[in-house]
Amino acid sequence: QVQLVESGGGLVQAGGSLRLSCAASGGTFSRYAMGWFRQAPGKEREFVAAINWAGGSTYYADFVKGRFTISRDNAKNTVYLQLNSLKPEETALYYCAASYYIDYLNLATTYDYWGLGAQVTVSS
Repeated sequence: QVQLVESGGGLVQAGGSLRLSCAASGGTFSRYAMGWFRQAPGKEREFVAAINWAGGSTYYADFVKGRFTISRDNAKNTVYLQLNSLKPEETALYYCAASYYIDYLNLATTYDYWGLGAQVTVSS
């Protein structure tokens, strides 16, 4: 059983930056691919970014367009999401998730474990 805890959310002005962290415990972190999703009020959860076990491969949603960066530190059992050039419409609860499988990392159903989320609010 893997537990995931997100941190680093907060209030930022449009164009600003935040760095989200997700700390994992209770499992072998390096065996899991990791992903970030977000969900805004009244909207479905959507894929943001994912990274494979060793961190050598990363995947992003089209809307990221070079603004976000996912990374991981297996020695610290932590995955990160650097958010730059944030927009007000990106206000959402950001979740990290762990997947034992490497395929279809853009699909929420692929993931085995989820955190409770970190709130990101972008003001205009």
